[in-house]
Amino acid sequence: MSRRSGPMLELMNATPFFEDSGLPPVALNLRLMPGECMVVETRDMPRATMFADLCSGLIPLNNGTVKVMGLDWTSLDVKRGNALRGRIGRITRRASWTNLFGAHVELMLRELHHTTRSIDDITGETLRMCERFGLPGVPVDTPERLSYTDLARANCVRAFMGKPDLLLLEDPLEYGTADLSLPFLECLTEARDRGAAALWFVRDASVWQAYREAVNAHWRLADDGLITVRMH
Repeated sequence: MSRRSGPMLELMNATPFFEDSGLPPVALNLRLMPGECMVVETRDMPRATMFADLCSGLIPLNNGTVKVMGLDWTSLDVKRGNALRGRIGRITRRASWTNLFGAHVELMLRELHHTTRSIDDITGETLRMCERFGLPGVPVDTPERLSYTDLARANCVRAFMGKPDLLLLEDPLEYGTADLSLPFLECLTEARDRGAAALWFVRDASVWQAYREAVNAHWRLADDGLITVRMH
C-alpha cells in the first residue's frame, strides 16, 4: 500500500468556467483516498472527459481548488505539473493517439519521459501488459491502423503502465470485448492494493455491477454537478 495518508484527489468548491469546459459552473467537491475506487455515472462521456481534464489540472477554475496527492495544480510550474500528470493513468474516449509513431512508442512514451527506468524494463512491462490485455504482442502499427477492440486494449495498457498513483478511467468495457473485463478489473484491483485511487466513469450502469461490492462510492455527474448516489 501507498504510505500516503491524505487524499489522492481532492476537489474543494472547484468551479470551472463553462465556456472553457462545458462543465456546469457549479462548485464540485470530491475526496478520493488511497486505495479507493469511485464510480461516476454520466450520460455524456465528453463531459466525463472534461471532468478528468479538470482533475488533471487542465481546466481553469473560477473558484476553488483541485489537488492531486496534496499538490494544488495552480501552485505548480509547467515542469512540475507535467511530472505530476506523469503519475496519472487515463483511459479516454477522446482521440488521444498522435499516429506519428507506432503504437508501441506511444504506449511507452509516458514512462520514457517521466521516469529513469531502463528501456529494457519499460519494454518488458509493455509486452507483459499487452499480452495480459489480449494483444498478441506489442502493436507496432500506427494506432489508426488498429481495430477498435485492439485500440481499447492498448488504451488499458497505456493507463496501467508504470503503476500510476491516480487512475481516471472512461469506461473501456461498454463497447469492448467480453474478455477485456477480467484483466481490467484485475489491474484496477492490483493498483488499489498498492495504494492507487481510481475514478471510473461509466455510461452503462450494468458494466460495473460485478465490481459493485469493491466500489467505495457511486456518484452521478449531471447538469447540476456531482450528486451522491451511494457511499460505503
